[in-house]
Amino acid sequence: MPREYFNDFPVCATIKELILDGFDRGGEKRQFLFRDEDGEEKEKRFCDVAADTAALGAFLRSRGYGAGSKIAILSENCYFWNVVFYAVQCNGSVAVPLEPALPADELAGQLENCGCDAVFYSAAQGEKVAWVRARPGCPLTGCFSMENPALLLAAGEEAPPEARKTWSAAPVSPEDLACIVYTSGTTGKTKGVMLTHKNICSNVYSLLHVATGGHGIGFLPLNHTYSWVTGLFASLVKTEWGYICTSLRRIYKDIKEYQPTQFAAVPMVVEMIYQNILLTAKRNGTYDKLMQGVKTSRNFMLSGYDARREIFSDIHEKLGGKLECIFCGGAYLSPEIEEFMFDIGIQIRTGYGLTECSPIVTCARRYEYKFGSVGLPLECCEIMIHEPDADGVGEIYVKGDNVMAGYYGDPDATAAAFDGDWLKTGDYGRIDEEGYLWFSGRKKNLIILTNGKNVSPEIIEGKLVSAIHYVKEALVYEKDNHICAELYLDEEEGPEMKAHLAEDVESVNASMADFMRISSFTVRDTEFPKTATLKIRRTAALNAAT
Repeated sequence: MPREYFNDFPVCATIKELILDGFDRGGEKRQFLFRDEDGEEKEKRFCDVAADTAALGAFLRSRGYGAGSKIAILSENCYFWNVVFYAVQCNGSVAVPLEPALPADELAGQLENCGCDAVFYSAAQGEKVAWVRARPGCPLTGCFSMENPALLLAAGEEAPPEARKTWSAAPVSPEDLACIVYTSGTTGKTKGVMLTHKNICSNVYSLLHVATGGHGIGFLPLNHTYSWVTGLFASLVKTEWGYICTSLRRIYKDIKEYQPTQFAAVPMVVEMIYQNILLTAKRNGTYDKLMQGVKTSRNFMLSGYDARREIFSDIHEKLGGKLECIFCGGAYLSPEIEEFMFDIGIQIRTGYGLTECSPIVTCARRYEYKFGSVGLPLECCEIMIHEPDADGVGEIYVKGDNVMAGYYGDPDATAAAFDGDWLKTGDYGRIDEEGYLWFSGRKKNLIILTNGKNVSPEIIEGKLVSAIHYVKEALVYEKDNHICAELYLDEEEGPEMKAHLAEDVESVNASMADFMRISSFTVRDTEFPKTATLKIRRTAALNAAT
């Protein structure tokens, strides 16, 4: 049976070709909306972004940074982050996107590891950059503040014509190194993932061949590959615009104001939306009506009539009125949440990936999906299950054009990551008879009980969050051969609901196999420590819990 496939755009071999082609086709169309430091709304057309990118490219060349130069970006989400990244890619240089939440010593280690030549940084990161630059052996020869982008662009405009000519003519090939991306790491040491132009382009086009959608909203950190494939480069290929969101605190306001048709998110964001819908219904006394609406919606869908946007018009209005789907990946999402969101008319297109795969490996399609599955492989790669057990569960292996070139400066780690041509992901899962991947959890997180049973904590955590509406976050771990949990409750609902918590946890237990049931739990007063992509830092949290 033929798979879903959309192909209404040109396919480019390098990121430079992709960027310049997008600028040319986009022309006068809007590409970005954002708010400046004064809160004023600003618009940039594709042609405006092209002009800014060319000016910054001339600036780079005039300062002596050319093919192979390593240029870091250390900044929170902002419009100019995109410009720097585009200019670096078109220059034939290597982008090194850094995590702004990291302390100065960790940033110094990453910059020194890759021998970075220059860094563009935001005002908020100024003190860290000064500390790094004063460090003996610092490789940086240029540090450029992004506080006033107009100064950098003006310097590029005033650069000798040869600088602009050299930048625009810079040769770039598919096998050239495009980026060194340091993994966020929830449990251990970060490594510099080397991604080529071919790696990233294959992933962008493969995803867009099976995804449709209009304008979006972007709030994922721009230093992570997930935001590139679903936003940064997707906007160029589809010539659609996006709003650059700079704070999760504004997410509901921004979604309502800018009315996206789709956006990319991590499970915690989807869980926030889901919990907010349920809590609002409970506070308004409309919870029973909501659940009855879900039943009605399902019955209508079975008869071929889609009335979801009518039945749940109030929910859709609060989410902008145009939201059709959310691309979700990065961690486990409970299928109960996925199904509920579908029932109200918003499809969660779950996927699986990792930085080493540029990053997307599988994703659900518009019409090809299974609740609980993370979808089908993209055309750029193959997947297999290594040494599956009796249930078909084993380590997920990936090979294809999107798989990294290796870890920078670490041949031993690179060799350990591969089994022949196959990348060993360190994740567990199974593939069903129709080719859908079912994610089981991280290999390193797996709990192995003395009775030989393997327990994925992510699955139990997902059930707790989806089944108990006032549980915002959960961490499951093993202690003395028992399954334990630490819970963070909704700040407003928690105090009132604590009396019901034991009963509600027992209800979750009743839905699971005996060996997966929670023996004891504790309640914490603060949120769990997280990575920039809102994944719980398991090592730090577990050390505190145990």
